[in-house]
Amino acid sequence: MPIKQIINKGADGRPLAAVAKVWTDDIDDSALDQLRTLGTLPFIFKHVAVMPDVHAGKGSTIGSVLATKGAITPATVGVDLGCGMSAYKIPGLRPEQLEGRLPKVRRAIEKVVPVGQSVHKGNAGMRMLQREETESCLNGKQEVLDRARSFVGNDRHLGGLDKVSTQMGTLGGGNHFIEVCVSKQNEVWLLLHSGSRGVGNMIAQHHINLAKGLMKKAFIDLPNPDLAYFLEGSREFDHYIRDMLWAQEFAYLNRRSMGRLVLNELIEIFDLRDGKGSRLKAESIEFIDCHHNYVAREQHFGEDVWVTRKGAVRAFANDLGIIPGSMGARSFIVKGRGEAESFCSCSHGAGRRLSRTKAKDLYTEADLKRQTQGIECRKDAGVLDEIPAAYKNIDEVMQNQSDLVEVVEELRQVVCVKG
Repeated sequence: MPIKQIINKGADGRPLAAVAKVWTDDIDDSALDQLRTLGTLPFIFKHVAVMPDVHAGKGSTIGSVLATKGAITPATVGVDLGCGMSAYKIPGLRPEQLEGRLPKVRRAIEKVVPVGQSVHKGNAGMRMLQREETESCLNGKQEVLDRARSFVGNDRHLGGLDKVSTQMGTLGGGNHFIEVCVSKQNEVWLLLHSGSRGVGNMIAQHHINLAKGLMKKAFIDLPNPDLAYFLEGSREFDHYIRDMLWAQEFAYLNRRSMGRLVLNELIEIFDLRDGKGSRLKAESIEFIDCHHNYVAREQHFGEDVWVTRKGAVRAFANDLGIIPGSMGARSFIVKGRGEAESFCSCSHGAGRRLSRTKAKDLYTEADLKRQTQGIECRKDAGVLDEIPAAYKNIDEVMQNQSDLVEVVEELRQVVCVKG
């Protein structure tokens, strides 16, 4: 499906500095208002690309891709820096082996991966698995954490390096999840969705607030304070890029740590073996990983630009990506088509159609049980805001971006662990 609409005027009817090219008709007024405001920024390159899972977000529109020259707005990247997905196709594990054992699998995952605000607490086995990722990410990076704490003024949520290390290999809350899935090819997959946890949030908030302060100091009046920006070449810009890249690495290693923890449990439960008859090693299992909240330096339309993907996945030709549905819908492994007009991007999921508050108002636990029938997962009020009906139809989303990606694998979840 090619571009379905172009937004070229602001709320006042005046032409925008940058138009928005949209891959869906399913877009609410709040998201439209945010996109019109975003289009007033003078440093946007070409246009804003809007993915079919678009919906309003805090500070900026989720499902937006922004190419800029000479400046970056931290809020358009978001606060969960480096949030993304990992996917593992598990060799030797067949769907029929899962029958009757799904509750055991779910309990095993919940045992080794803390969810919500929980962190790891001194289990020697877990900490051994974390050591490689933690040391790689934290060694020599105290300055990153110091900058975040110095602006926030307290470390109640962040703590020191010890606290950050206990967050490595943890899921978090909200829409983050761990799923065991079965593909159309009758293979078993593991999917993970998480980000940079508390430390990434603190770093992002620090830079967003710093940018707002700079705008006030320079008497720059913006249509939305959240569009405060850093100019390329400034110390603040360089610090943001350095900290964002570190948080992005933390998010990747966090997913890697969780993946190893869960895979080791599955290897133990199902006694999985390699081709030589030896116990399978989690480290040997190939995986796909993609960020969907980040900034990268890329070349588009013959020019070097900064590309901000907030709730969007890189989809250059042959790039592999992961697009999940809701906790009651299918997910997809995709291959990028390299569509230039989208800045070689695609959606990061189905996208919310209801706010968390609205979902809780409209639906009950009975609705949640009905919509997740056949899936081993929580079905209580604590995850009601993640009910499948709160999300757009993933099939429509995929149809709308058929010119952006090719479907490689189609997955349906049988176990879902939420934060």
